Amino acid sequence: MSDPTPLLEVIAVDADDARAAVAGGADRLELVSEMRYAGFAPSVEAFEAIRAAVTVPLRVMIRRREGFSAGGVQGVAELVHTAEALRRAGAEEFVLGWLDPDGTVDLEAVRAVLDALGGAKWTFHKAIDATNQRDAVYDAVRTLPGLDTVLSSGGFPASGDGVDVLRAESERERGLGGPRILVGGGLAQEALPSLRAAGLDAFHVGTAVRADGTWDSPVEAEKVAEWRKLLG
Repeated sequence: MSDPTPLLEVIAVDADDARAAVAGGADRLELVSEMRYAGFAPSVEAFEAIRAAVTVPLRVMIRRREGFSAGGVQGVAELVHTAEALRRAGAEEFVLGWLDPDGTVDLEAVRAVLDALGGAKWTFHKAIDATNQRDAVYDAVRTLPGLDTVLSSGGFPASGDGVDVLRAESERERGLGGPRILVGGGLAQEALPSLRAAGLDAFHVGTAVRADGTWDSPVEAEKVAEWRKLLG
């Protein structure tokens, strides 16, 4: 049975975004930078400014390059350094995930970063939608320490088109005690009734709550409030 008060997570890149998102009713924020590439890790300074501005949970992106490759030995070292710096600054929740060239999880990279995070809660992000081996990805990450969420559109450009996949995966993971499915990626308000009817109870938005619908414009509290009202 789905949560009667669904989770609403909003992407924020700075303290102004964060304050607007929380004013509109966001339950949690995902913190990123460089959204041209679907989100890189924020700087420590940006994290600290946002943490000082709001009190809701913050999921901090650990990602440094386009695509979902960790970048080899040097890339993993850079990711671990980023994770350690953000952890020292007080970050408590994270977003991460990398794939090998065959579409399976790069467990070496993931485990190296998790070691730096010390059991913190985390989301396996949209890398799940960049593979044709979704079941194998879930099997690989389901029992990793701290994992409680997978962010996905069901593998479709628009989340509303992935409702059947998301329903099946959500039901399976609940039965297995696996991660919660956080619906995100091309998510439109029109898709919410079918997604809610399918039992989905967590939603992630970015440009949909920005003034001009682009990353160059700020989060608007009024737009976040529209989503909050629709979700209850």
